[in-house]
This record gives sequence, C-alpha cells and structure tokens, in this order.
Amino acid sequence: MQLDDVIETFEFLDSWEDRYRLIIDLGRELPEFPEEAKTEDNRVEGCVSKVWLLHDIEQTTPQRLTFRADSDAFIVRGLIALILMAYSGRTPEEIRQTDIEGLFQRLGLEQQLSPNRRNGFFSMVERIKHLADQAQAA
Repeated sequence: MQLDDVIETFEFLDSWEDRYRLIIDLGRELPEFPEEAKTEDNRVEGCVSKVWLLHDIEQTTPQRLTFRADSDAFIVRGLIALILMAYSGRTPEEIRQTDIEGLFQRLGLEQQLSPNRRNGFFSMVERIKHLADQAQAA
C-alpha cells in the first residue's frame, strides 16, 4: 500500500477503531527485521516502546536512503510503516522537505495518539532526518 492509498482509506473509514486496525495491519506488513539488529545502537531514543531503525544509503545519483524498522508494539509498528512510506527510498533533500507533520494532522493522529506515542513518532522522524543529514555531509 502506498501513502496516498492510506490517506484515501483513512478518509473513507468512519471510526477510529477501523483506522487503528488499518494501522496495525500496515505494521504487520513490514519486512522482517533481523533479530541481531535489535541492539542499543539501532534503538530509537525517545520512544516508550522499543523501536529499532536501520538504514542503507543507495549509491545512486542522487543518493537515496532506505530504512527498515521494527517495534515490540503493534500500533507502533503501524506508525513505523507510515514513516517508512513517507521517507524510505528518498534523497536527503526530499527527506528534509517531507511534511510529516502535515501528514500526521491530515490522518488525524495528533488527536488520537497519546503524548508518549506522538513523541515516539517524532523521535523516529528526527532520527531519520539526522541520518539524512549525515548522508548528505559524507
């Protein structure tokens, strides 16, 4: 599923229970994350749930970053799926210019997630932006 499909489906669904189910289903579709990569070095700080993030830099022109991530919480896995749809396969410049806050608001997540989940979501975003900045500088 693409990000535009998620937005369209969210607009179609009437209840937050159905929207949460969709988010959880998105998390179930994440590619398998290697157990050996679930280390403190790959852990995203600022998340209440455990979240691990890996990245690769594709040596294309321009270079692109791809991300893989996992969590020990179902809803967080779904939020990870949304973040990866928005950022994975993008250039560092595209990552910096992505309006993730606009997406967050458009989906209505700012009203539905606890402050801790919201902080964790944006901690993942900040980590991705930091990795994009590092890739750009290298």
